[in-house]
Amino acid sequence: MTRGSGKIVDDDVLIRPSRGRRDPDAAPDLILGMTDPMLARLAAESGAKQVSVPGLGPSRAYEVRRGTARPRLTLAGPFLGAPQAVLGLEKMIVLGARRIWVTGWCGSLQPDLCIGDLVDPVDALEDEGTSRHYPLSGPAPRADEGLRRSLATALEGRGVSIRSGRIWSTDAVYRETRGKVHALGRVGVLAVDMEMSALLTVAAYRGVRLAGLLVVSDELFDRAWRPGFSSPALRDGSGAAVKAILEAVHAHGPAPEG
Repeated sequence: MTRGSGKIVDDDVLIRPSRGRRDPDAAPDLILGMTDPMLARLAAESGAKQVSVPGLGPSRAYEVRRGTARPRLTLAGPFLGAPQAVLGLEKMIVLGARRIWVTGWCGSLQPDLCIGDLVDPVDALEDEGTSRHYPLSGPAPRADEGLRRSLATALEGRGVSIRSGRIWSTDAVYRETRGKVHALGRVGVLAVDMEMSALLTVAAYRGVRLAGLLVVSDELFDRAWRPGFSSPALRDGSGAAVKAILEAVHAHGPAPEG
């Protein structure tokens, strides 16, 4: 494994993320809508049009153009679990994405973090099977500070509060036991999702910037699981997150290409 242009180059891998002959460019700014409802809201709010990206498998891609050859903004999703999310992220990086914004849902581990509340995942406890295949030196990867500030500013301007901190990423949904939930909650872990630790790891490995904005969709901190997937609070929180993330993308200025 060698380094070039600040990025890690794998000399020994058999299958590399690659650009197909018919693949479109991705904009330097990419928003990953992790759930179908979030992706649909992003597309509707931004006026994005669906495009074909064969390497995304069951996921979809959209783009926003403003009279230029290269898209101003690309959307992709939905993604379920770290492996699918990383396949999508790797493909979009090859196509030109350099600044990655992630929005989706999470489950709360804290009694004062309720359905519809927003979470800023500063970093993530790795408990999925994908991150370990992207070896990094140094401390665990963290979300990009500049992107996080842009999101915080957009939310503050809308009067929306946010909780910042560590989350837990696991791909074993049916093994989120009371013991794990309570132990992690006691040490301050805010929420659980399936992908963020892997997305942060791959972003660091490939030399791109990434931050997230998650909405609490369910609560796990009590003795019984409380889902809120049809809750008005989740719809309101998701709407606030979509508006804030689109505002942050545009306010942050053009992302570098290449």
